[in-house]
Amino acid sequence: MTEDNEKKMINRINELYHKKEKEGLSDEEEKEREKLHQEFIKNFRAGFKQDVENLVIIDKNGKEITSEKAKKAQRKKGLRKD
Repeated sequence: MTEDNEKKMINRINELYHKKEKEGLSDEEEKEREKLHQEFIKNFRAGFKQDVENLVIIDKNGKEITSEKAKKAQRKKGLRKD
């Protein structure tokens, strides 16, 4: 999803939220709100997962302590050579 599309989605979610608070939503608008909300959550989770999988953790002594699960995901993506 492009940044522009994400902004449009967030703006529409906010519009629907404010309308819901002021006057309520029609069934069609409620379905649209739910669909947009689910899409937003899906994109957020995918981005968060990618951030976590790309994370390298170093302890205070300079030793890498990244989890094996994260290392495996990084190897699969070609980010690690070990």
